[in-house]
Formats: sequence, C-alpha cells, structure tokens
Amino acid sequence: MIYRRLPHGNYDEQISVLGLGMGGIQNSSDDEIVQTVRKAVEHGINFFDLCGGGKNVYKPFGKAIAGNREKIYVQMHFGAVYNDKGEYGWSRDFAEIKNTVEWELEQLKTDYIDFGFLHCVDENEDFDKLVSVGVFEHIKELKKRGVVRHIGFSSHTPSVAGRILDTGEIDMMMFSINPAYDFEKGDEYGKGTVSERFELFRRCEAEGVGISVMKPFFAGKLLSAEASPFSAALTEFQCLQYALDRPGVLTAVPGVRGLADLDALLGFARSSAEERDYSIIGTFSAEKITGNCVYCNHCQPCPAGIDIGLVNKYYDLAKVGDKLAKNHYDKLSVKAGACLSCGHCDKRCPFAVEQQARMGEISEYFGA
Repeated sequence: MIYRRLPHGNYDEQISVLGLGMGGIQNSSDDEIVQTVRKAVEHGINFFDLCGGGKNVYKPFGKAIAGNREKIYVQMHFGAVYNDKGEYGWSRDFAEIKNTVEWELEQLKTDYIDFGFLHCVDENEDFDKLVSVGVFEHIKELKKRGVVRHIGFSSHTPSVAGRILDTGEIDMMMFSINPAYDFEKGDEYGKGTVSERFELFRRCEAEGVGISVMKPFFAGKLLSAEASPFSAALTEFQCLQYALDRPGVLTAVPGVRGLADLDALLGFARSSAEERDYSIIGTFSAEKITGNCVYCNHCQPCPAGIDIGLVNKYYDLAKVGDKLAKNHYDKLSVKAGACLSCGHCDKRCPFAVEQQARMGEISEYFGA
C-alpha cells in the first residue's frame, strides 16, 4: 500500500491512497461488516468514510477497529443523520446533528474524530445555514478540545468549495472526481467546468488541503461500455489511478458492499502500471462521442436565452429515471420550447449535436 502525508497534519499522519466508503455495506450482516473492515486494515487500508451507510454500520465498525483505533482515520459528517428505520439522510438542525455525532462516537467506542466534516455543502445556502445554526463553530470548538483532530467538508460544487477554503480552517475536502465529471459528461453532481474543477484541485494542493475522492467510478457507470458516457469502459484500477493523479488528492474512497467488493479493490495495490494506465481517456475525442451533448455550452450564447447544456442534462437524467430532473427542468426560466430555430447552436457544437432538433424533442418530452 502507498501512503500520502496529510499536509496539515503531523509527519506520521500518513493516509493510504486506497480508502473505503461505508455507503453500501449496510445491507451486509454484522459479521461481514466486521470481516470487511478488519481485512481492509490488515491489507494496509487506514482511511474510512462512514457517511451514507445505515445506522446499523456503526456498532460492527466499532467492533472491527477495536485495538487498532490509532492506526486508522475516520471521516465523520456533521449533517448526516439517520431516521427511525436506520436509513441515511441529512439535516441542518443543530441539536439533531450534535446528538447524532455523539451517538456515533458511542457506537464506535471512541472519544475522538479524525476528520469532522461539514456535510454535503453543495450550495451557498448550505454553508450559510451550517454557520448560522452553529455547526461550524461547534466543530471548531471540538477541535480545540481535541475531540475533532481535523476539519473538513464534502461538496460537489467548486465555487462553494472555494468559499469554504477561504475560511482558512480546512484540512481536508471530500470531492467527486472521475473522468465523466471532470470533462463535463456527468450527472447533476458533476458541477463546475473543466477549468473550475481543476483550478480547485490545484488550489487545494497549493494550500495544503488534502482531498479524499468520492464517486471515482461514477456510480459504476464508467465500468460499463453500455452505461459509460464515453461509450467505452474503464477498469476500477484506471479510475482509481486517474483520481489519485489529480492535484491535492490523498486518497480515493470507493464504496463497498462487502468482502467481494473489497477483494476486487485490494488488487489495486498489486496492479502493474499498465493495468492502472488510463491513457485510453485520450481517445475519448469528439469523434468518439459525436452526436452526444456533453453539456460543454460551447453553443452559447443562445439568442433565446436557453441554457442548452443544462436543458440537455435534465433531459438525459430524466430518461434514465432521475425523478427530480423534471422538477429541475420545470424551474428553468427559459425552457427548450423557446428555441428560435436559428441554427446558431448547431453551427457551434464541437460534437455535431443537432441541438435545434433536440430542443423540439426535449420540449415535447417534458410537455412544455
């Protein structure tokens, strides 16, 4: 296993480049959760993110790390909560957040948190709320008391992430990184342009803020030629190496459902440079994805004021079953039906998408 030093940490705070996310293991038995975590630690994985799993994950996870607590690092999210059924959700209520974190510490049988995260700060309003209700100050106070050792946050939005970095309080950022997101061919979580995302990564590296990576496989879509937005499959190892090569990244944190998923990931440490080589991405050229909108907005400005990339994104998401996509589309002030059929977008599209015709198709689909 390869380790990378936390820039804002002590010299001995070395983080494994392969971490594990618990968002998916909640359907496994307690015994398998314990076995999975213990096996990960035995093979050198020392970084875990507990967000997104069920309430039932914490007790077996605590059992698994007993005796090895000082050897591992855990991200815990202030804002991730669980309902009466144990299902994951999120909150901006201070009391609920505080009580949840205290319960988590009790279940884990530990008295400190390696990384205390502001959870899912995707909009400016999210950060404003976490500040106004006192969550951010609470985490800073816990750091003074030694309960939280490092402060971080998770986000999908470069502009919001930059604003949080401006506070000067941040040691670690969790961000979504994969080729689909970085080249504007992702879903609603792949926010920001190519330049905005890469500038954020470079800023983190320059300021010594580590990055832990979520969604390295784009929810598994990049592993299937049929599901991939590039119409070509990558391997898990290629995706992991791609994420680890971005500026500022310390560790990639894919989710696992149990031992089988872990066993597949452990091969990364033994894999060859050829197996990790993701240069195939360079062949995902305009010709490779001709006819598919990649939401790049090179067609702008639209004389009718349509945000063509966003309209296409909501349409694509709706077609694959995203129930919220239509709601997002309905809130747009200018919809596809406003198309003037001027042909401006068709002339400017680098991927030969017939946007003029597509606007009519989208308008009809959403019932404008």
